[in-house]
Amino acid sequence: MTGPHAAFIIASYAIAFTVIAGLILWTVADWRLTRRALAELEARSGRRRPDGGRT
Repeated sequence: MTGPHAAFIIASYAIAFTVIAGLILWTVADWRLTRRALAELEARSGRRRPDGGRT
């Protein structure tokens, strides 16, 4: 891959990899924050509905 467009192709792959890795990290961080917030709400509530929350 040493053609005239090699720099463009390599840069494109590097940018795509960086964006995808960033999105994965962002999703994992958000998932952890959401899980922590849900655990806090459940602990604060102290009760659960036996029917799974259906009314």
